[in-house]
Amino acid sequence: MSALQEVKQAARKAAFARRKAAHEASGPGEAALLSGVLAGYRGVPIAGYMAMRTEIDPLAAMEEAAAHGPVGVPVIEAPGQALTFARWTPGCELKDGPFGAMIPASAEIMIPEIVIVPLVAFDRRGGRLGYGGGFYDRTLEMLRAARPTLAIGFAYGAQEDGALPLEATDQPLDMVVTEAEVIEIGRA
Repeated sequence: MSALQEVKQAARKAAFARRKAAHEASGPGEAALLSGVLAGYRGVPIAGYMAMRTEIDPLAAMEEAAAHGPVGVPVIEAPGQALTFARWTPGCELKDGPFGAMIPASAEIMIPEIVIVPLVAFDRRGGRLGYGGGFYDRTLEMLRAARPTLAIGFAYGAQEDGALPLEATDQPLDMVVTEAEVIEIGRA
């Protein structure tokens, strides 16, 4: 394991602990600010995610967005590949997907222009520390090569980390939404 990998692993461990504590202290309405942000993009294809373990849950915002346009959730096809997105609707039949994430039982593929990105830690410069598989980095790189794609990190404020160990392959976030704040990322 490289020195950078060790630093990332330590940063993930600390961020998981902060996220767990924030999740245990959380209450209803976590996705209210996310709903407000997405309201400005009604009808634009959006990808959310089905929250697992202690991830902040975007479901309420996804349900609202689905009333105005297509919403999808990520599907892991294979290690080392980009994600695909299956069309999701409120109340649709779900099944177990890879790594324990729920995915729609029907596999209608959609291509999002906005991706709500789960994460382990973030910074105010658009840096994101994920789980280490590179799925979102590969996916955002592929989507952005085809057309502008907005990446919105969704996290508890406690997941902020001002000293993330980032690599050149890490795709930046355009915005971070927490339960209490919308952080616009300025790009030079």
